[in-house]
Amino acid sequence: MMEQYFESTDFVEDARPEYHYQVGVTPERKERARNHCARAEKLDKRYAPVSLCPPEADKKSRFFWRIGERPEPVIPKKFPEWESVMNMWGGKMLEAITDLVEIVALGLGLEKSALVDRIKNGPHLLAPTGSNFNVFNQLDDVLAAYHYDGTRTAVKIPDGCLLFQAGKQMEYLTGGYVQAGFHEVVVADTTIETIAERKNAGKSLWRVSSTLFSHTASDKTLEPLGHFATPEALAKYPPILAGNQVLAELAQIELGTGFTLHRD
Repeated sequence: MMEQYFESTDFVEDARPEYHYQVGVTPERKERARNHCARAEKLDKRYAPVSLCPPEADKKSRFFWRIGERPEPVIPKKFPEWESVMNMWGGKMLEAITDLVEIVALGLGLEKSALVDRIKNGPHLLAPTGSNFNVFNQLDDVLAAYHYDGTRTAVKIPDGCLLFQAGKQMEYLTGGYVQAGFHEVVVADTTIETIAERKNAGKSLWRVSSTLFSHTASDKTLEPLGHFATPEALAKYPPILAGNQVLAELAQIELGTGFTLHRD
C-alpha cells in the first residue's frame, strides 16, 4: 500500500505543514538532521558518517499516522483500506514497544510500570518512510542524515524481528545512562543490487521502511527517574513537559517553530 501511495501522491494534498508535518505526508527535502559535525569529526574515520556537514535536507518522504485516540487523521482518498492497514500495523508495533519498555524498566532497576505508564496516551506516530530510488539511486546517496555509540554498523534485521532505537526521551528519563541512538540511511552496494532486481521485475522503486515513534504523554514531565536522578543528571536534564520537548525537537529538525515555556 505504501509503495502505491508514494508512487501516486502529489505530496501537497495530504501535507499538513500547519501541524509541523506531524500528521499526513512530509515531502522529501523538508526535514534536516541536527548538526553533529563537531562530534562526527572526532570519530574514527572508518565510522564517520557519509552525510555532508552541515547536513543537507533529507531525501526521504514520510507519512505520519497517529496511533491512539487523536484528532482526525489524514486519509488519502484513493486508499479505502488505509485506516485499517495503518491501525493494524501501528497497533502491533505499539504492543511490542509496550512489552519492551516493561522489560527495559526492570533491567534498569526501575519499577515495571515506570516507563509504560509514561507512554500511555502518548502522541505515538506510525511513520512509513519512503525513499524514491527512481531518483536517489547512486552509491552513498544519503537518504536520511546522521541522526546519534561512535561505530557504524550495517543494519540487518532478521525476518519476524523489529529494530528498536532509544530516543531523546529515554535518554532524559535515564539521566543519560541510555543514550539516544544515531542512524543514517545510505544507498549501499546491496541497495543498488536490490534496485536492479526490483526494476527488472517491474516492481515499485520506492523503498518503504516501517517506522513508529513512541512518545511519552505530552502532559508528563521528562526528568531522570529513580536512581538515575543524581545531582549531575538533574543538572543536565532539568524537568520539562514531554510535549514541550517534542516541539523543541521539531524546531531543531526544521519541522516546527519551537515553543514557549512561559505562557499567559
